[in-house]
Amino acid sequence: MKKLIFLLALCFSFMASAQNAQVFKAANEAYAAGNYEEAIAQYEQILESGQTSAALHYNLGNSYYKLNRVAPSIYHYEKALQLEPGDEDVQNNLGFARNMAIDAIGEEEQTGFRGIFETSTAAFSASGWGWVAIFCMLVFVVFFLVYYFSSRTFTKRLLFIGSMLFLLMAISSVVVAVTKESYSEEGDYAIVFSEEVEIKNEPSPRADEAFLLHEGAKVKITEDFQDWVEIRLPNGSTGWLEENHLRRL
Repeated sequence: MKKLIFLLALCFSFMASAQNAQVFKAANEAYAAGNYEEAIAQYEQILESGQTSAALHYNLGNSYYKLNRVAPSIYHYEKALQLEPGDEDVQNNLGFARNMAIDAIGEEEQTGFRGIFETSTAAFSASGWGWVAIFCMLVFVVFFLVYYFSSRTFTKRLLFIGSMLFLLMAISSVVVAVTKESYSEEGDYAIVFSEEVEIKNEPSPRADEAFLLHEGAKVKITEDFQDWVEIRLPNGSTGWLEENHLRRL
């Protein structure tokens, strides 16, 4: 019975993927024809099914950008960068979208070891480095098995060196993936979706205003309190706003 349930679940998964592929194609055609609202509806339909990808968020960002909708375009470009950190097209389009935002906040600069680490490992996300580790481990196993059954001394030596190299790469990739995941959990970021919002000194609607933010601003969430969140900007400014004004990345 469990095998039957598993097979049915697998079949439904394949059917859903095939259906989403058709929807994605139709959305791309709508985008190419200039029907951006229709394209957005179809892209969002795929997201609602639980499937996501850098390409999907990138196309959504492009569609919202064509409609001059600042916050959603920045949000989806940021989501695409989370999945494909080194994608230059996403980075360039994110820069164009940020130019439409009123608040020129910029990015939080990473210094010291963390800055060097983020720069040197930007090619892949945490999950991407996990896949690199799996690939290197598989190659290590293949090399080691061939080494074990090989009879030639020189060949065994080369295979042993190669297997150890891939083992080291696998371990290093795991360390990078875990470290990147840890850093991402430390940084809870969000995009402001309200056209304009007052940032308060305290989590209360009666509190004094600290400053104003506008749609598209990227903020770092440092604390949650009921329906309020405390945010911090790269320049060190902090304040509170109700969470319904923003969308977490």
